[in-house]
Amino acid sequence: MEFRKISAAEAAALIQNGQTIGLSGFTPAGVPKSVPAEIAKKAEVEHAEGRPYKINIFTGASTGQSCDGAMANAQAIGFRAPYTTNPDFRKHVNLNELAYSDLNLSNMATQIRQGYLGDVNWAIIEACAIEKVGNKAHIYLTAAGGISPTVCRLATEGIIIELNAFHEPSCMGIHDVYEIQDHPYRTPIMITKASDRIGKPYIEVDADRIIGVVECNIPDEARAFKDPDPVTNQIGQNVADFLLANLKSGKIPSSFLNLQSGVGSGANAVLGALGHCPEVPNFSIYTEVLQDAPVQLMRDGRVLSASACSLTVTNECLKGIYRDMDFFRDKLVLRPSEISNCPEVIARIGVCSLNTAIEADIYGHVNSTKICGTKMMNGIGGSADFTNNAYLSIFTCGSTTKGGAISSIVPFCSHIDHTNHFIDAVITEYGVADLRGKSDMQKAQEIIKVAHPDYRPLLQDYLRYAEKFSGHTHHCLSAAFAMHDTFLRKGDMRLTDLAEYVK
Repeated sequence: MEFRKISAAEAAALIQNGQTIGLSGFTPAGVPKSVPAEIAKKAEVEHAEGRPYKINIFTGASTGQSCDGAMANAQAIGFRAPYTTNPDFRKHVNLNELAYSDLNLSNMATQIRQGYLGDVNWAIIEACAIEKVGNKAHIYLTAAGGISPTVCRLATEGIIIELNAFHEPSCMGIHDVYEIQDHPYRTPIMITKASDRIGKPYIEVDADRIIGVVECNIPDEARAFKDPDPVTNQIGQNVADFLLANLKSGKIPSSFLNLQSGVGSGANAVLGALGHCPEVPNFSIYTEVLQDAPVQLMRDGRVLSASACSLTVTNECLKGIYRDMDFFRDKLVLRPSEISNCPEVIARIGVCSLNTAIEADIYGHVNSTKICGTKMMNGIGGSADFTNNAYLSIFTCGSTTKGGAISSIVPFCSHIDHTNHFIDAVITEYGVADLRGKSDMQKAQEIIKVAHPDYRPLLQDYLRYAEKFSGHTHHCLSAAFAMHDTFLRKGDMRLTDLAEYVK
């Protein structure tokens, strides 16, 4: 049986108003591109002719401009989950023009299976190869796992394959496809080290559920990384020093920990700095996204093995991996997001989580999603999956942003994604706030030490005012958001006069 070849426009024509599509990919890596772009065009035509057209989108994480950006701009999205980084999508979310649910990435496939999010009508999957074996089809994914196994199994109307020639067949076998069982019949996930494999290298479905194959040759919509700067270099050195001190004191095992790092230029730079610190032992990675820096560290022998959900790398780096698959094949494995971010595995194998904060407050709570508590930046992603279950959980951030006008250390976070119960350390370019074994008031003094010097007196003044209200945690509620309020009114937190707020 030959799989039916169709155009991207023909595939888009199958997707009806109000339906839900489940996409492969995790970050822009591995996301179908030609069909979503055609869906956006279809929406524009439908709207121009006075007909409603909005669909729902389920993904592993974020996507790229051809999906989130184009469809948000075309007003084609009714509901979207669980995570995004696209600036056009962000604009429409913050205008409340579409419904967006920010979810922990480890929960997405489970919530789909539980029916919490409604039916999946279509699975649209990017593949580097597809083969027929008897009455089954084997789908070989490209640069990411995401929620692909779940949406392929549950799609009521069928599966559309984007066979993307940009991803070379040499990457066949890099994936370990395993879907968690439904409750209450879940069995243990038998991963005890980053390199373990427990599934198949492909998604297996009934061949007759493949409705069409769209052939294309489109690069991943990869984002370039900013070069490391003095701030990120110093943060990386502070992280390395902190881990080495814990290693020498016996607080972490002599074999070291598996490292996890969030997505973005800052995280890429910090992990690179760790790898270049000669005193840090060779280590393995158990993470959700693998970026350029750790790939180079694998080549250098510093990273022994790496488990991830996606290769969120530049296209030059990705092509290099494909060229050298003989080297990477036994060192690198890509998993579905519910496995890469699985709390059970993270807790079992001993992970040091390294994630980025938008802001941290003096008591150790962290905001990783919303600017001034209201404007969605990206989403929580997998940071809580790792933070809540890590052997050692670390958040990093530069002490200021916007040229010093915003302090990343504040009296009280304007939005809280991670409570201080799960956070072991906050690290800026000014040092390490080790929060372990400290009360809330002790944490406050520790965290103020790593704030920018311009803001330390203001934070100490806030503490002095808040002491009048006593309690286990001191807060002056009328002044807790004074720095945020001053920024919104005057454009610079340094202009805060707490006397205006203290009551």
